[in-house]
Amino acid sequence: MKTPIFQVDAFTRHHFKGNPAAVCLLDEERTAEWMQAVAQEMNLSETAFLIPLEKEYQLRWFTPKMEVDLCGHGTLASAFVLFSEGYLKEGEVVYLHTRSGLLTAERTADWITLDFPAYNKEKPFQSAKLLDALHMTHGKVSQCGWNCIVELDSAEQVRNISPDFDELASICSQGVSVTSRSDDPDYDFISRFFAPGLGINEDPVTGSAHCSLGPYWERRLGKDELTAFQASQRGGVVKIELQGERVKLLGQAIMVWKGDLLC
Repeated sequence: MKTPIFQVDAFTRHHFKGNPAAVCLLDEERTAEWMQAVAQEMNLSETAFLIPLEKEYQLRWFTPKMEVDLCGHGTLASAFVLFSEGYLKEGEVVYLHTRSGLLTAERTADWITLDFPAYNKEKPFQSAKLLDALHMTHGKVSQCGWNCIVELDSAEQVRNISPDFDELASICSQGVSVTSRSDDPDYDFISRFFAPGLGINEDPVTGSAHCSLGPYWERRLGKDELTAFQASQRGGVVKIELQGERVKLLGQAIMVWKGDLLC
């Protein structure tokens, strides 16, 4: 049995930038064990699986270590495959049933807009051990949804940070966004995202983290439309539009390769 599979660089318009994701188009649902094995074989931060439900789709995401509840770049990559391979036409809306509820995506020109939940509630987080794991002496630490956020004084600090990943995995099982105001006028803020507890030391571009980073910076900058840069080695751009309990994430993507799984 052949299963179409694609690799897409998400949140970029350049090959070998942004965040690579594999996307499997299934005829019918496969076992979680099979999907996890494929994700391990792909060895990317996420592999997405699309299962058709009449005119809609079920969407699941797996890291090489586990299934996750929400993945921005895997969703962007999945929508890009559906539009670029002719399953959907520009302007159509794709409905995706996920562990985080119903998500939607639509394409206009070379941008894809994702409709995701916004994590608006911010609460304190015990910071001492987290800052130690980040090798930082100070920073503003909070938690928004599942995402720990550490705001630093400068973009240079964000770019230069070098965490202790073993220690970080023991403190935040989901992930940590380290962020600051941008020193580049093209962007409102920059960030990096670390998730060693999920088997990903540093994620190149993390759409789902912007579900909390967007509201976080909206409160500080007084803007409901933001442009963010994730300053990993590959780098990537996320546009954000805040709409109450929802957030629109806009990104670009590019195909790297496509083929078939023979198992």
